[in-house]
Amino acid sequence: MLILASASLSRRQMLQNAGLDFTVETSGVDEDEVKLSLSAEKATPRDIAETLAELKAQRVSKRNPDAMVIGADSTLACNGRLFDKPTTMAAARTQLLALGGRTHELHSSVVVAKGGARLWHSNEHARLTMRALDDAFLDAYLARAGEAVLTSVGAYQLEGVGAHLFTKVEGDYFTILGLPLLPLLSFLAGHGIGLEKAA
Repeated sequence: MLILASASLSRRQMLQNAGLDFTVETSGVDEDEVKLSLSAEKATPRDIAETLAELKAQRVSKRNPDAMVIGADSTLACNGRLFDKPTTMAAARTQLLALGGRTHELHSSVVVAKGGARLWHSNEHARLTMRALDDAFLDAYLARAGEAVLTSVGAYQLEGVGAHLFTKVEGDYFTILGLPLLPLLSFLAGHGIGLEKAA
């Protein structure tokens, strides 16, 4: 049995597109509280992503001890500042203005747990350079993208109209979408979970 411990639609879509048979169960981890605590301890964006991914996987794994549980998280940092998912369209606009014309780093972590213990993890990062953004472009982008921007730590989906925001992208596509998929598939295949199992 395979469980995704995430409410993320993009992560769910990636696993579905890869042909995996899984269920979804959210963890209930208070991500904001964990981020505040870790930030106070000067944790790196990568460490924050890994810790959250592990907490999600372990919590759901304890409730489903026989299942392989996938936890994942992503953080975005620019000029030493950590960004979260915007809560309103106005916040998304402010966030995009702060990222415009700059290069930010996106860290994505994935953890697999079983019986409440971490079995495996992988951390990947990408660098994305955003074009300078003016008011007219931002208005057009936010109108087209809609409230989907509120589901992403960067207020964009690279697989959609968010691609228009960038001049350069360095890193793995799946990592940018929020899940280091290729290392995960390799790990699962080594444990007999893959296309053969799903067929």
